[in-house]
Amino acid sequence: GHANVVGKKEGEGPLADSFDQINQDDSFGEKTWEKAETAMQKLALSSALDKAGLSASALDYILAGDLLNQCIGSGFAVRGQDVPFFGLYGACSTMAESLSLAALLLDGGFATHAAAMTSSHFCSAERQYRTPLEYGGQRTPTAQWTVTGAGCVILSREGPGPYITHVTTGKIVDKGIQDANNMGAAMAPAAYDTIQAHFRDTGRRPSDYDLIVTGDLGSLGKEILLDLFHRDGIEFKNLEDCGVLIYDAQTQAVHCGGSGCGCSAAVLTGFLLNGMKQGRWRRLLFCGTGALLSPTSTLQGESIPSICHAVAISTEQ
Repeated sequence: GHANVVGKKEGEGPLADSFDQINQDDSFGEKTWEKAETAMQKLALSSALDKAGLSASALDYILAGDLLNQCIGSGFAVRGQDVPFFGLYGACSTMAESLSLAALLLDGGFATHAAAMTSSHFCSAERQYRTPLEYGGQRTPTAQWTVTGAGCVILSREGPGPYITHVTTGKIVDKGIQDANNMGAAMAPAAYDTIQAHFRDTGRRPSDYDLIVTGDLGSLGKEILLDLFHRDGIEFKNLEDCGVLIYDAQTQAVHCGGSGCGCSAAVLTGFLLNGMKQGRWRRLLFCGTGALLSPTSTLQGESIPSICHAVAISTEQ
């Protein structure tokens, strides 16, 4: 089972038909943005369980994370579920990270069912990483818009698919980018490194996939990634990016596109997995990317370490 919950702006974008729940109130009935993020994760989890025909008690593990300090969005969302929990932080790569680890647990025989989940919220992310919305700060052209959304996937050791067939765990890549408003440039080299490793390890080529999707590099980061592979003589005709797909850059004023844990989570659990079940794609390579910075590291002049995890998903076992 898989499900997602998004906010008003996401519901006005080109992927609106693929979202399970679009809430016109980005507070989700809560008093703070952080509590709204917890509410989104709860909704995504319950919806995914309903689609899978399972109760929470059937889960052996929940693996979840978010962008907030100490992953409080996830911790409070899982509170009261009485299910073993792994709290994860991979920034915007968290959906791919949770999928990877859940699949490894299942394939290793340590679980029968596991939930992989993450979220982000525009307002909570702005308050934590940049400036509170009340400041009315001007956003740079290279900036991306943090998606208000959550996504959850319920994985099982057995079932009709789609199936996770390969996982390529990323390494930290840091090319010295220090601009926190240009995360696409920071993350693109990590995506390049992991996708290269995936092809090298599996013997596959870009043409072996119907679609290769990065997790919110945005338009600039996508352009950089394509250029890096172009220098190797490799051309992609099937590369998309969740941050580019989720918004209409011409009408929604999101600059370089979407970002945040909820971006790739909502696109995967809606547009991508729905498309696989409808027969649009048979093989998908989902590459979640994350910029592992914090407000403290930015203020101290640190560069931005980045990561990318690749998960191969197929309709065939």
